[in-house]
Amino acid sequence: MNYYLIRCTALLWIVNSVPHAFGMAVTEQADGVCPSLSVEDYRFSDVLDRPLMITGFDLTEKFLLRRGTVTEELPSFRLGSSPLIKPTKLIFPDGLSSEYSLVSIFRVRRTTKKDRWYIWQIFDQSGSSQVSVVVDGDKKAVEFSYQGLLKNSLRYTFKSRDLHVLFDRQWHKLGISVQTDVVSIYVDCKLAEKKMTDERDNIDLNGRTLISTRIEDGRPVDIELRQILIYCDPYMAEMENCCELLEPKCGVERTFTGTSPPPVTAQSPLVLSQPTSQSIDRCHCPAEKGDAGLPGMLGLFKPDGRKGDKVRTTFEPIKIFIYWGSNCFYM
Repeated sequence: MNYYLIRCTALLWIVNSVPHAFGMAVTEQADGVCPSLSVEDYRFSDVLDRPLMITGFDLTEKFLLRRGTVTEELPSFRLGSSPLIKPTKLIFPDGLSSEYSLVSIFRVRRTTKKDRWYIWQIFDQSGSSQVSVVVDGDKKAVEFSYQGLLKNSLRYTFKSRDLHVLFDRQWHKLGISVQTDVVSIYVDCKLAEKKMTDERDNIDLNGRTLISTRIEDGRPVDIELRQILIYCDPYMAEMENCCELLEPKCGVERTFTGTSPPPVTAQSPLVLSQPTSQSIDRCHCPAEKGDAGLPGMLGLFKPDGRKGDKVRTTFEPIKIFIYWGSNCFYM
């Protein structure tokens, strides 16, 4: 009797556990599946710290933006006059991860440095905003908004003084790290501000997505846009460097396909007799002979020494005796 009771109890436990297991699978699938993302290798400060698999979305590619004339070291895209709006399913076919990073490189113009515009926005079929990033030139602020679990709109405004440089008509990189309960803003690869946030609702894939659009009239904002990336990793915004802003060519132009870091070449240990390696200076200045310098200072003068006394020396004659046989001669 006890044997059958134990079997029935185990069977009931298994039956009750199955729905929970399937529920977990559905939840993980709803979190989104991100494709592999090819990015430049030099974008990361430390190659070994980045993840083995880089996943995400290149929104400038998704929206098929036309690259402008390469007249500068940082070529930008032409935004044109047509609305930059596409179905969300075309941009995020399998959904968007609940935690992610958004990284954008842009430069505002004189006529738009006070505009209020979306870097990125997703809205549902009814037109309600689900998530958005707004740049407010008049207030020199950045806003991050999303839909909460109660279908309410939650907005977080970042007003750090570090954000003011975004409107000086120079190239800048804006990074946003979205985690479960905190959102961090990075300007030119430095943390500017972070805020604690509430839980977010899932993204409705039946809506539409837009980028670089003015809030006033829904037209593309007149800026120079380099790139908009969304990584499916909230820490990528922190890992990025600003090599392309400081040195536009950034050395080697390699792309990282998101499979594995480049192999590290093993080096033999240093012998004590070998000279230590020197740091590489990026500035190679030619060795030229300079002009002659000014004459140096004269040395200090010291008085002559005391004159010595004369010493008289006398020599006594030396007596030499020479013996020759039995005779003796004196000289």
